[in-house]
Formats: sequence, C-alpha cells, structure tokens
Amino acid sequence: MYAIVTTGGKQYKVATDDVLNVEKIDGEVGTKVTLPVVFLNDGKKIVTDPAKLAKAKVTAEIVEQFKGEKQLVFKFHKRKRYRRLKGHRQQLTRLKITKVQATTRARKAAATTEAAAEAPAAE
Repeated sequence: MYAIVTTGGKQYKVATDDVLNVEKIDGEVGTKVTLPVVFLNDGKKIVTDPAKLAKAKVTAEIVEQFKGEKQLVFKFHKRKRYRRLKGHRQQLTRLKITKVQATTRARKAAATTEAAAEAPAAE
C-alpha cells in the first residue's frame, strides 16, 4: 500500500517505514504529524475520490530538523563590474512514515476477508 501526500507545496509518494526530507514542519523531534492524502493505492484498488480520501490518514514521526546543502546564487552583469554571490540553506524536516491507513471500512473488510481465509484452513 502506498499513498501520495502533499506538504510544503510538493507531492511525495510514501509507504510505511519510508524516510523522506520535506520542507520544514513545525514540531519537536518525536512529534507525530498527519499528512493530507491526495491518492491512495492499496494494491487492489486506487482511490482518488476526495470524499473517501478525507477518511484516509498518513501518520509520520519527525526524526530530525536540519538544514539542507548550500545553494549558491551568483548574479553577474558583464562589462559592469557587477558580481554578487549569495548562499542559501533551506530548513528541512526528516520524516519517518509510521502508518498509511485507508478508510476504516476498508480496513474492517480486509480483516474480515483475512479471518474468512484462515477459518477453512483451521478445520
């Protein structure tokens, strides 16, 4: 199962136990964060309906707050003796995806089918 979530104006494909770097999210290390879901694929069906996706959740844990690599910005006007060099380091957050959860109804249905599949094997 995987989902596509949005944060910081970008979209990321995530699955359980993935670690990804996103633009800074306020919070301390160890804080749980819920990310908005845009797309959900559980292996059998694809969900893109906004009403159903409102019930889906992707939970992540903040692992680290850090700065990215330095990006250099160089401005130059030829024959004018104009040169400017600036650097920028983006504030980033490292997230570990702890749970990709579909709607509660789909989860109950999956549990029911698993129980039904195991019952005949036990007899």
